[in-house]
Amino acid sequence: MDRNTITGIVLIILIFVFFSWLNTPSSEDLAQMQRSRDSVALAQKQNQITDSLRNAVESNLVQFQEKEIESTEVYTEEAVAAEQNLRKDKFGAFSNSAVGEEHHLQIESDVLRIDFSNKGGRIYKAELINFKTYDTLPLVLFQGDSTRFGFVFNAANRLINTQDQYFQVFVNDKPLDKETKLTINRNEKAKIAYRLFPDMEEGFNQNQYIEFSYTVMADSYMIDFDIRFVGMENVLDNRNQYVEFNWFQNLRTQEQIVDQYNGAGIYYKYYQDDVDNMAENKDEKESLKGKLAWISYKQRFFSTSLIAKDYFISANIEQAHLPSKDSKYEISMSTDIGLPVENVKDFTVEMQMYLGPNEFKRLESYNMDLERQIPIGWGFFLLSWLNKYIVINVFHFLGGLGWNYGIVILVLTLLLKLFLFPIAYKTYKSTAKMRILKPEIDEINEKFKDKDAIKKQQATMDLYKKAGVNPMAGCIPMLLQMPILFAMFRFFPASIELRQKSFLWAHDLSTYDSIWTFPGGFSIPFYGDHVSLFTLLMTISTIMYTKVNNDMMGSSTQQLPGMKTMMYLMPIMFLGIFNNYAAGLSYYYFLANMITFGQMWVIRKTINEDKIHAQIQANKLKAPKKKSGFQKRLEEMAKLQEAKKK
Repeated sequence: MDRNTITGIVLIILIFVFFSWLNTPSSEDLAQMQRSRDSVALAQKQNQITDSLRNAVESNLVQFQEKEIESTEVYTEEAVAAEQNLRKDKFGAFSNSAVGEEHHLQIESDVLRIDFSNKGGRIYKAELINFKTYDTLPLVLFQGDSTRFGFVFNAANRLINTQDQYFQVFVNDKPLDKETKLTINRNEKAKIAYRLFPDMEEGFNQNQYIEFSYTVMADSYMIDFDIRFVGMENVLDNRNQYVEFNWFQNLRTQEQIVDQYNGAGIYYKYYQDDVDNMAENKDEKESLKGKLAWISYKQRFFSTSLIAKDYFISANIEQAHLPSKDSKYEISMSTDIGLPVENVKDFTVEMQMYLGPNEFKRLESYNMDLERQIPIGWGFFLLSWLNKYIVINVFHFLGGLGWNYGIVILVLTLLLKLFLFPIAYKTYKSTAKMRILKPEIDEINEKFKDKDAIKKQQATMDLYKKAGVNPMAGCIPMLLQMPILFAMFRFFPASIELRQKSFLWAHDLSTYDSIWTFPGGFSIPFYGDHVSLFTLLMTISTIMYTKVNNDMMGSSTQQLPGMKTMMYLMPIMFLGIFNNYAAGLSYYYFLANMITFGQMWVIRKTINEDKIHAQIQANKLKAPKKKSGFQKRLEEMAKLQEAKKK
């Protein structure tokens, strides 16, 4: 072989080595793969054991029938023994806990009503006392079989699911064996512990257990949730040093409308990193690799969050709409979480659960970034800054005064308009100057009607320069107001404070204010099946504002007839979009338009247009100012065009 051939072979070998190294799975990937293989293998083995035992029992029952045992008692004893053996082979050291009678423990605090079940040692039902659904029913976050909550572990080559096991309950370290209702008074708390004991020859081994511990406080939506392993080193197989925690929930329909910008979705926060989420109101699944701080099942105004004190190893998350399209449920969400377990002899996994409303101030107080589930414009820093530091604080302060929220929105709008008044004044003054110059602009348009457009533009700019008028002065202030308009667009639909708050004819400012529903299920495309009055008033006032503004601008709108048509089409488009939006948002935009009319009237009374006209004429007589770069470019373009014609 020559030198080039050897060099080529060496390069090929290096490329193969590089790609092999590049595609080598990480330790987290290997752990995930091993966990999947273990789960599949254990499930297959469990199924084989179950099938063989079932066949054995059926065979024994056939033999019992063939022998024609006369004693029913003997047959019953043998059948019970066969069932016990089957259960022993299936559940191993937890066979005694596989049978029992389900009973509930209800804890009622100032804000929560929680039902715990000894089957699975889980929260069976969670109800928010101070809230109702849109149809005035108790607001239940989840209940019964619509949720699964527990973990799967390997014990003596058997796959044990805590969801199928009957735990023993202890309240404030005292055993409880019956259904009970407890009330937590102010400044009190209750500790509920559900323990899963392995078997002894008779009964349970009280020195070894898995414990689900819940601490409920009287005035908090946050619950401390810990999983403890005590003396389980000889029972649990923990070679991988983790357990898989399964959390599934069908989210119940709580609202009349679903906001496309603030719908249901799974949110999560990476450990010491940013908050992310799956697309809201869509079917998706994702494998999250890396440490996680919390995972949350978020709806428009409420959420159920599982929070790690340290971190979760990884998680597989999925959200999907139910195939049945049951109107009682909005969407289904599931999560498989890896919980790190170092030593099952004596180890505690500390977590918390949040079961409550998406109130910005409340979520922010936990310092966990839970408030980033509320869409106030986080994608653009200016929107989130305006909402977080100004709008929310003012809105929260005014709401704390006990006023009706329709009045709160009115005062908030007045304050914002007062803040923007200097910008509105400059906008109107610039518009007045443009209106005064309209006759001279019309002369220029007529003079260069059939001539070069560049020369017409140059003559117009010369006039503006001599008069001391900036044609963009009216646009820039409007652009400065746009962030506030967009901030309000994100704030009002996400504000739980407006939920079920009535004002005038609107029974709920967080949904549409329908004054008439079309009969017979009739619906207009892009509009809907009802008429929202605040949206209609907003549209009419916007068209009126557009008409008045166009009349004031005069020449500029005549130069762009297509833009003038578009300005009238936009309110019509908003009529269809906002008809199904929160009434509070349409109400705010209607108020903003009406206050703007008032500002225009006041400003017009205070501005002397004759004085402005005299000032413009005086500016024309002054020495010519230095030409701007834009004017110079127009002149160069005009000269270049003349040269081409010649």
